[in-house]
Amino acid sequence: MQQWIDPLTLSRIKDMPLVAKTVAEGVLHGQHTSVQKGSGIEFSQYRSYEPGDGLGKVDWKLFARSDRYFVREAERESDTHIWLVLDASQSMLQQSVASKAQNGWHKLDYARYFLATIAYIAQQQGDAVGLLGLSDTHIDYLPCGTGQRHWHKLMLKLSQLKVGEKFPTHENLQRQLGNIRPQGLIFVLSDFIEHNHEILEFMQPLNHSKNELVAMQLVCDDELKFPYKGAIRVENPETQQQILVSSKDIKAPYLAAYQRFQMGLQDHLSVQNVNLFTANIDLPLDESVHAYLASRRKVR
Repeated sequence: MQQWIDPLTLSRIKDMPLVAKTVAEGVLHGQHTSVQKGSGIEFSQYRSYEPGDGLGKVDWKLFARSDRYFVREAERESDTHIWLVLDASQSMLQQSVASKAQNGWHKLDYARYFLATIAYIAQQQGDAVGLLGLSDTHIDYLPCGTGQRHWHKLMLKLSQLKVGEKFPTHENLQRQLGNIRPQGLIFVLSDFIEHNHEILEFMQPLNHSKNELVAMQLVCDDELKFPYKGAIRVENPETQQQILVSSKDIKAPYLAAYQRFQMGLQDHLSVQNVNLFTANIDLPLDESVHAYLASRRKVR
């Protein structure tokens, strides 16, 4: 797979539908894994064109690349409802040093384009897709729908998403959303930086037999490697509180604390039988999407 869809390239391309479609088609090209009926966000297979197949089923872009006729097969007419839940708190505006130097993406940008790609794959196979963008000051909501027109509405909603200070409390969500309880396949994209376990508390009632819940954590190279040198100013991404420290003195304690945080998050989700997928915003977007789909097939 040719991985040219890197964050710095995409930061210069502002057309979200174009990027999502390009990434999705690049990831799906050449995959032939069959899927279970009704599973959602899966790709079935290509097969050779046979007499009697409708011309509308021919993948003309694949024909242009291979000079052969292929039909994209779907195993089912899906009634799957897919909910895309995006943490729109302040910490999601974090960029890595490398990305910031190139005027690249922050976590929220990466998450938006990741979800746009997932939504494109879903609408191509007939799944209904809805969106929740959540912060303490604003909630963006789009109910589940199908078709290309609805997908473009979702693209507009993603591009106009407003950022707040932190993830909303349970009381705030109840006040603004009422008794909405997403059902189906639910993606929760976040960095999982929270004050009082608001994100995990939001996920808990959604984790039941009628739903499949997927936790996707956005990270960056800075968090994983701590590349800083000399005296640095450290800022709490949620409260903007700053302190001046020596990078040499705090690197080892930080990395140890970060590892404990990750293990705690993993343990908490494992107890609830929720799969945690990690996406690094400094890696190409198509690589992250491909890795997620591969991990999903492996789990199944």
